Amino acid sequence: MRQLLPALVALALLSTATAVYAADSAYPARPVRLIVPYPPGGGSDITGRAIGNKLTEYLGQTFVIDNRPGATGLIGTLIAARAPADGYTIILADAPHTINSLVYTKPPCDAIRDFTPVNLVATSPQALLANPKFNANTLKELLAMPRAQTEKLAIGSSGQASGPHMVYEWLRLKTGLTLNHIPYKGGGPSLADAAAGQIPLVINAVPAAMSHVKAGRLKVLAITSPQRHPLLPDAQTFVEAGVKDFVTFQWYGIFGPAGLPKGTVTTLNHSINKALAAPEVKNRFASLTFDSNVGSPEDFRKLLVAEDQRWKGVLQQVKIRLD
Repeated sequence: MRQLLPALVALALLSTATAVYAADSAYPARPVRLIVPYPPGGGSDITGRAIGNKLTEYLGQTFVIDNRPGATGLIGTLIAARAPADGYTIILADAPHTINSLVYTKPPCDAIRDFTPVNLVATSPQALLANPKFNANTLKELLAMPRAQTEKLAIGSSGQASGPHMVYEWLRLKTGLTLNHIPYKGGGPSLADAAAGQIPLVINAVPAAMSHVKAGRLKVLAITSPQRHPLLPDAQTFVEAGVKDFVTFQWYGIFGPAGLPKGTVTTLNHSINKALAAPEVKNRFASLTFDSNVGSPEDFRKLLVAEDQRWKGVLQQVKIRLD
């Protein structure tokens, strides 16, 4: 019996491992809900649908886009965090994912601990834009303007504690440039008001602003990428304007709830990377100034940690809090 027991234990462990592998290799066995925590038509929605369509094609089950807008993505984020960790509810989140867990007085979830990173899907630079009639044509020229003058200038963002707002606050801390921040309920209205001349300045992700830029309704003063963007060759970077190490992105990535099975993560990661390499997806993203990001879950986790540390450092100085 003593000789038989180890063999039985080994057989039980092997059976369990085989069952787990079979369950993971069978994923997905039914439709998957892909939450987009913003309304249809925006950058997150476009990205989510492009990836969801490819996952449907590759994995043989429908990836259903579920738009759950509200609270700068927090409503959809909480739905994903509280879902079963079985891979049948995942989320396409973006930069406010890390910010939200830092700015609320009582954070409803933790951006890193409560989620399983699967893939960084795409990034795009943020842009400082101005109405065409604005005196400065570059960030360097804006920084050279008298502070008594710039303090009266309004700058719009897509909301309090949004990604564009945090870019402004970081710029203010690094340069002393103080503007009159106006938080809008979304990036679209802030861009529209800047294009109409209601406000002189606005910050938003490049993809959302491109239609205004191409039509001549807005001009780009600077972008937050490390190098100039091929679709905006005349737009200087923040670093070129003299703001040292000022590099950040609007990013889009796929998460599952904490505890997502490793096999499921691997299946999703491989399929998303395959989708990102598909010519139609690459061309679609490039036309929108999205940079595709083929990589591993660990690569994505490292980005999240870096984002968390950056904005935590900014918020320790700015003290933005939401109820």
